[in-house]
Amino acid sequence: MDHADPARAGDKVSILRQPTAVWATAGAAVVAFMGIGLVDPILPSIAKGLNATPSQVSLLFTSYFLITAVAMLVTGFVSSRIGGRKTLLAGLALVVVFAGLAGTSDSVGQLVGFRAGWGLGNALFVSTSLAVIVGAASGGAASAILLYESALGLGMACGPLLGAVLGDMKWRYPFFGTAALMAIGFVAISLFLKEQPKPAARTSLLDPVKALGHGGLASAAASAFFYNYAFFTVLAFTPFVLNMSPYRSGAVFFGWGVLLAVFSVLIAPRLQARFGSLKVLGSSLVLLAADLVVLGYGSHTTAIVCTVLSGAFIGVNNTVYTELALGVSDAPRPVASAGYNFVRWFAAAAAPYLAPKIEEWTDIHIPFVVAAVAAVVGAGVIVVRRRHLTVVHGEDVVARSHPAPHAAAGAATAEAHG
Repeated sequence: MDHADPARAGDKVSILRQPTAVWATAGAAVVAFMGIGLVDPILPSIAKGLNATPSQVSLLFTSYFLITAVAMLVTGFVSSRIGGRKTLLAGLALVVVFAGLAGTSDSVGQLVGFRAGWGLGNALFVSTSLAVIVGAASGGAASAILLYESALGLGMACGPLLGAVLGDMKWRYPFFGTAALMAIGFVAISLFLKEQPKPAARTSLLDPVKALGHGGLASAAASAFFYNYAFFTVLAFTPFVLNMSPYRSGAVFFGWGVLLAVFSVLIAPRLQARFGSLKVLGSSLVLLAADLVVLGYGSHTTAIVCTVLSGAFIGVNNTVYTELALGVSDAPRPVASAGYNFVRWFAAAAAPYLAPKIEEWTDIHIPFVVAAVAAVVGAGVIVVRRRHLTVVHGEDVVARSHPAPHAAAGAATAEAHG
């Protein structure tokens, strides 16, 4: 299956020397990931503007990620039939429409509904963009994945800043801004990205679910489910606890995003090479749990520091979980990724809704304790199921996740075409 030129695959190609199509897709990916953290700094402003409670406003995340989770079963089905380029454009078009409509909302119910449509568009785009970047990038799969993770980190860091700058003027403006940026991405991909070859076999709606029958992939997804609960408690609930102006909250989450990007792209691979993926992941989850407890019980300044610091642990976890999901089973990478994301995004939908409710039932500290327990449970799954996560067909998962240069092009082909 590997038709690439080994010599070319082994050349050291700069991550910055990429075709225009790759930059167009990566740029749109930055904006797509910006949309996740965009509303963070303006959650209190939205609650005030629409006379809504924190738990009602947190449904912006719940509807978004619930639809994203379900859509993971649809994205492979769609892209394997209409191709990657058309799937990207369909996703971008949906984001442009629903982000724009979100800015016109007169009630929290309307806003939640429009965010759900936005989540469908984002799922179609984000799940397809990695395969497209891998298929079109220079330098093989390693450079392409690094570029994709850089886009993720940059988007997660800049989203809160954009939300703060525009939201300080009016809470509606960040939504209009996102619609405008995604429209630019739509035009860029229309002009510069050629249609990608369709996979030889079409993906069915149930293929991602069937892939979860593999013990290793199921274990990675189960652990990531509990981790994502902790992750999105930070992202969706902390802004209400900090209770700061959009600019100050945006600055906090910008620092959080910078650490997420640095540790995801630069630090995590080094830690994995030295200590192994499972040790790094288990330790990072326990440290995240400790950070959350201190965040919940510390002073306001301590809460700010711990919020920013959590970005480091989240960055490490994101990278290791992604590599486990893509390397631990024998399922095609897009199918394995869809099944894994189908499970973990349900926790991302649950946390924003449950955290404010838990505060209403108890006090402001307990949501962070629950999130910390979830992180520890995620680490426990890694420990208990490590045999299923360590070896696949006699190969170490880390070795498979970091292929040798001569195998990089083959991995790119596999991921691009499923």
